[in-house]
Amino acid sequence: MGMLIAGVALLGACGEREPIVGEVVPGGAMATATMRTASGAEAGRATAREVAGGVRFTLDARAVPPGMHGAHVHTTGRCDAPGFESAGPHWNPTAMKHGPNNPQGPHLGDLPNITVGADGRGTVAMTMQGATMAGLLDADGSAMMIHAAADDLVTDPSGNSGARIVCGVFRAG
Repeated sequence: MGMLIAGVALLGACGEREPIVGEVVPGGAMATATMRTASGAEAGRATAREVAGGVRFTLDARAVPPGMHGAHVHTTGRCDAPGFESAGPHWNPTAMKHGPNNPQGPHLGDLPNITVGADGRGTVAMTMQGATMAGLLDADGSAMMIHAAADDLVTDPSGNSGARIVCGVFRAG
């Protein structure tokens, strides 16, 4: 009987494994942001979800001008219109340079460009390894931003991506 219990315990332990980087963490934290233009019109939604090894960001835009736009997480959870400067600079807790093509980058808030179609809709998603939900949702929060122009993915501090045109504050839940 003792051997049967030990065998069952061993089988239970075999079923557990380390999560693969990028996999959703069961019971992991999540935050969402309603994206808004400077006039207050809703322009989509962003989500941040805890995954193994980092945070998965997804941005679903709508009613945004067609073309390529820089998409970044900014360091402060404020979106005061019209210019959204209250969101501060890019989220950069590791003090890196801007952009994945910069040898000293990227910021943890650097996402790929979002391509918006003629219908005003676009989606971009990426997992930022090393990012944490605790850092994202710190005392002053964070915001997701869409910029007017494409990000060149290298120029510090913002990739020459132009004006801030859509912003949303991440909220836990």
